[in-house]
Amino acid sequence: MLFRVVCYARIVPDASKSRREMLQEFVAANPTDAFARYGLAMECAKADDDAAAENHFRALLSAHPDYLYGYFHYGQLLVKLGRGAEAQETFRQGIAAAKKKGDAKALSELEAALEEAVASGPEASGVASG
Repeated sequence: MLFRVVCYARIVPDASKSRREMLQEFVAANPTDAFARYGLAMECAKADDDAAAENHFRALLSAHPDYLYGYFHYGQLLVKLGRGAEAQETFRQGIAAAKKKGDAKALSELEAALEEAVASGPEASGVASG
């Protein structure tokens, strides 16, 4: 029983730190961990720290071009920033990656996001979150 308590204590998050702080520390220690980088990008986006979110999405997709939902959420961030043409290109890259990976669900969501971004124009904002 002692072993379980010790193991559990190791995975309990530090309550004095925010989720973002914990993810920043984890990414610093494990810079190639895709899930942690994605989580950090999402936390930055949620906090409206758009520059940091963009940097983390770029790092994620550069190191892990098959991390499909990175394309989706990075594209949404770009639309929010009024950079519709870049968002469209990001969605297109994600569509290509989804086809290569054979992920029909991600492909469908990326195609819908692209259609909405195209309909809104190259510099419009407002892609719905998914």
